[in-house]
Amino acid sequence: MRLTEVLFKKVKSKRIMVLMESVVSGHQFNTFRDRLADKIELIKFDPYIQKESLYRERKRIRSA
Repeated sequence: MRLTEVLFKKVKSKRIMVLMESVVSGHQFNTFRDRLADKIELIKFDPYIQKESLYRERKRIRSA
């Protein structure tokens, strides 16, 4: 491997953007998490049902 190939390797970001989806209503929003962290589950206000609900990470969107 040449020195120039080593210097121009693409660097991966430490954080990624993920899509969060409500288990109850299907409401979605984007958030960031660390690349090496586990998948996110959190409780947040859901505007469709006007109550707090559980959100789960559905898919990875892109590197940030």
